[in-house]
This record gives sequence, C-alpha cells and structure tokens, in this order.
Amino acid sequence: MTQTPVPLPYFDRILESLRDGDAEVTVAFGRHVHWGYWDRPAQADGSVQDYAVAAERLARRVATAAGVRDGQRVLDVGCGFGGTLADLNHRFAGMDLHGVNIDGRQLVRAREQVPARTGNQVHFVAADACRLPYADASFDVVLAVEAIFHFPGRDRFFAEARRVLRPGGRLALSDFVPRVMIPILWDYFDRRFKPIVTRLYGPSDMRCTFTAYRRLAHAAGLRLLRKEDITAGTMPSYRVLRPLVRRVAPHPDEAEEVIRRVEFSTRIGLLRYLILSFMPA
Repeated sequence: MTQTPVPLPYFDRILESLRDGDAEVTVAFGRHVHWGYWDRPAQADGSVQDYAVAAERLARRVATAAGVRDGQRVLDVGCGFGGTLADLNHRFAGMDLHGVNIDGRQLVRAREQVPARTGNQVHFVAADACRLPYADASFDVVLAVEAIFHFPGRDRFFAEARRVLRPGGRLALSDFVPRVMIPILWDYFDRRFKPIVTRLYGPSDMRCTFTAYRRLAHAAGLRLLRKEDITAGTMPSYRVLRPLVRRVAPHPDEAEEVIRRVEFSTRIGLLRYLILSFMPA
C-alpha cells in the first residue's frame, strides 16, 4: 500500500529541466539530488561537474558507513533518480538492489538510468518509506541518503528499517542535524520560513537532534554504530546550489533564501551534516 504522493515543486521543475535538456541541471541533478562531499573543500571549483562528482562521493560515503559488500540485498529508501544504486550496481557483484520512492515520476527516470549489470538485479518500487512493501528480515542493508526529513515520521521509518533488516544488517543515513533545540529559534523558523520551505520543497522536518536519533534507534531496537560529522566537507555545495535553485525553483528568490538560511545555520554551528549508521540491537 502506498501513500498519496505529496507535492514536490522543486522536483517538478527539475524533471521539466531534464526533459528540456538543460545541460547544467542534467549534470548537477540527473543522477543525484542531494548535497556533495569534498575531501578537500578548499579545492572545490564551484562547477556543476565538480558538484556532481561530490554528490556521488557523498552517496558512496553513506554506503560505506553501511559496510556494503558483494552479494548483498540492499534497499535505498527515498532513492530519487537511483544514483546511489547506480554506483553500487557499478562497483559490486551479485547484488539484489531495491530503490523505494513515493514519487513514481522519479522512478521512471531511475529505471531508465540504472540497468542491472550482469549478475546483479535492480528493482524500483513506488512506496511509502514508513510502510515498506517487504517481508521481515529481508535486507542486509537499508540506506536513506538525505531523504529522511521528508518521510512521514522518523520513528515509523526506524521501525520499518529494523523490521526489514536481517540479523547483523546495517542502516545508514545522512541528515541535517541541529546541534541543539532552541525553541525560540525554531518557533521563528516555523512562522517565517516553514511555509516557504513546504511550498518549494515539500513537507520536511529538520528538528531531530543527535540525542533524539539515539532515542529513536533505541525505541526501534537498533543501536548506534558510528556518527560521522562531515559538515566541513559539504560546505562547497552552497556555492553551486544558490544559482542552481534559481534555475529550477518556482519562486527563485525564496528558494535561494532557504538555501542561504541553511548555509548560515551550518556556518555558525547550529546545524551539522551527519552520517549515522545503526544495526539491530
């Protein structure tokens, strides 16, 4: 059973730009639609080509945190255009790869872009991240690359991820994580910017601190394996994203302002970009 897809205006425009053959959008977002990661941020050159390589590098870091290896059954939840599974399909053998997304339009492109390599299987399924259409204990790895803040509830997703993980399996995700919850600041954000964020980027929740993640994991029967703070390595993303969102957003000024606010919050240390990995307790 699937949930009715929520409006995702920025994906509407990205898909439109891809259909129109927009070269920069195709390079930047044709495979991945998330931040990039640079081992040496000072060497980032601000080009969309460099950004695309960095986005691939970020997805690979999340997969590495999950310990992906040959012969595994892997589920990527919120898989977008399938870029993470495309990389796994290219690098590993004997894989059974599954991508889930609530937006079937993204899956159409994913199926076109990710043909299974010989010896591998690749499947894309339209489904709700919090009601996964898979049997208990059916995956070695569950991934969520910069998507969990869009899911209907982190607690429900954690419960589902735990349910479908095999004993000894791994869940790995990346997310924007606030260092602390400051109620007066979040109240201001909700009044001033949350309606804009929802109108442009769809429903999202970026209030989950690291302490809250630990509680969620414990409640779901998972234990934390590792926390990686890669904030510094993601900072060059903003230099590329600011002009890009103006190209694809239905309200360019508002879209760029949201990106600037996230960048500012990150630069002053209120927001971190973390990769977290878990396994069944």
